[in-house]
Amino acid sequence: MPSNVKVLLVDDNPMILEMLRQSLSHFCKVQPISDGADALLKAIEEKPDLIITDYAMKGVDGRQLLQKIKARGATAPIPVILMASKTDINEKLKPLQDTVEDFIEKPFFVKEASARIKKLVDKIALEKMAREAPADSVVRGSLAQMNVLDLLQSLDMGRKTCALTLTTNGDNCKMFFTEGQINHALYGKIKGDEAVYKVLTWAEGSFEIDFKGSSGEQTTTQSTQGLLLEGLRLLDESNRDTEENVLEA
Repeated sequence: MPSNVKVLLVDDNPMILEMLRQSLSHFCKVQPISDGADALLKAIEEKPDLIITDYAMKGVDGRQLLQKIKARGATAPIPVILMASKTDINEKLKPLQDTVEDFIEKPFFVKEASARIKKLVDKIALEKMAREAPADSVVRGSLAQMNVLDLLQSLDMGRKTCALTLTTNGDNCKMFFTEGQINHALYGKIKGDEAVYKVLTWAEGSFEIDFKGSSGEQTTTQSTQGLLLEGLRLLDESNRDTEENVLEA
């Protein structure tokens, strides 16, 4: 289910434009445009949540589009991802690294590029939910829309301080974040790192984020990113063991 994040996708190569549009449309609302000048007008008119643009385009290229976007007060806050060759990134675009959200090196595999873009889209979606939260500052959603891994990465990237409650099939896990880092996690009688590992595979259920919630208790021993990497490693190890047991049987 696509999020409510509006993405302006700009590339004068119709094949790349369509391939990326199809891939990104699974998790955001995509407006494809093949001309830099048209993209600028659309950005001013509709103020998308994210702009992804190619650098080497005829007419208004990606660098010019970026500069025009950042020069206008109304569009300056819009994050921009710039797609360019490795040579262009290293030799021509380095001075822009503080004004762009990310560079995507071309050529690329669509699946890998989409995965990088999705991390930013999830972060933006979470920030939009936080801004639109009711007076009690609580955001609720479905894990089918944003899974546990995406949620934790988004809270980490956004440096959020909050309480996250995950629920599925009667089970409940609560995590507390301080500036994006999980400092306390509780799943039944299990606390800390192990509680986080237990829920990384949850794909069904719901989540609730209380942006006023916090905890001074420290039960985790790693950063949020470290917990995710170790949790995924343990999951992969467990899957390999299961496969080996099936083969032996």
